[in-house]
Amino acid sequence: MAIEFLERCDTLEECYEFMLAYAGQGLLSDKGSSAGSQIRYFLQRAAKALTGLAESCTIAVAEERLESAGRYQPFISMLYRDAQDSLAAVEMVLAQPDISSQLIDNLNASIHLRALLTDLFLIGEVLRTRSKTAVES
Repeated sequence: MAIEFLERCDTLEECYEFMLAYAGQGLLSDKGSSAGSQIRYFLQRAAKALTGLAESCTIAVAEERLESAGRYQPFISMLYRDAQDSLAAVEMVLAQPDISSQLIDNLNASIHLRALLTDLFLIGEVLRTRSKTAVES
């Protein structure tokens, strides 16, 4: 089962959900609030999940023995690019001395992050469906 890859997906989705809440708080800095102290934690976890994400997907596809596995390679290449672009944005935000709600709102709006999340929803559904079917058989 593709557990490690799906855990990475969950980590990235949790980060995005936290960022949505953080963006709505109108904070000027990540200092001095409980949400502020958590934003760096979520972003650091996301950066770790993004590092090696495409490789983890390749392993998951192989483990699941998906039909036409070769057809997944172009998608995985796209996933790699989207993960790298998202990682660059996350790391740039982490480099800031203050992380405001507005900065996170702009990160949320990033086409790179949105593309990555869509990629994860798509391949995650494929892998979850295949894993569920295998368990039921």
